[in-house]
Amino acid sequence: MSDAIARIEDMGIVPVIVLDDPDLAAPLADALAGGGLPCAEVTFRTAHAAEALKAMAGDPRLLVGAGTVLTVDQVDAAIQAGATYIVTPGYSREVVRACQDRNVPVIPGVATPTEIQMALQDGITLVKFFPAEAFGGTKTLSAMAAPFPGLRFIPTGGISPGNLESYLRLPSVAAVGGSWMASAGLVSQRRWDDVSRLAAEAIAAVARCRPPTRVLPATQ
Repeated sequence: MSDAIARIEDMGIVPVIVLDDPDLAAPLADALAGGGLPCAEVTFRTAHAAEALKAMAGDPRLLVGAGTVLTVDQVDAAIQAGATYIVTPGYSREVVRACQDRNVPVIPGVATPTEIQMALQDGITLVKFFPAEAFGGTKTLSAMAAPFPGLRFIPTGGISPGNLESYLRLPSVAAVGGSWMASAGLVSQRRWDDVSRLAAEAIAAVARCRPPTRVLPATQ
């Protein structure tokens, strides 16, 4: 297991970030770290995603990855910007193998048993279940995980404080991805205290659902 994946599992929460303004990246990083959640998945959904990722990756406290990665070119752009892991919304064998060739951890998206078997054939043991709530939530995830005991999931999509703990309590769940603690509204309005508070509450939810763990230090 890579250091990045180990840290994600230790924290139990992955903030999913959409940033239109890279100038907000540094204060957002500070707010997340201040709330005890030094992690971010910066999605490649905006024109300035690579720039924002680079700014957040410059904070040595943070574990920063790239999300919504669709192409090999985006893999290279993300790595160049400082991403320590890659997340995809669906299963692209081309993207997965590009990450493996470049020795960067990849967490591909899956929503069916067929995609899970593809992941296992490619040596992947941690996948993103997306979109989690739209595809049936914890009931679907529990049923889908049953035939694949060696696989771990990061459910993402529709996760909120109201259903967070139900996901965290599933044995197959390594961590949960969500955007509520750093939503577009909070970020655009620079409500950094609220970001820190929600991050701290998310970490507290992990603590309620799991035995205490030690978050590994950031890789320099």
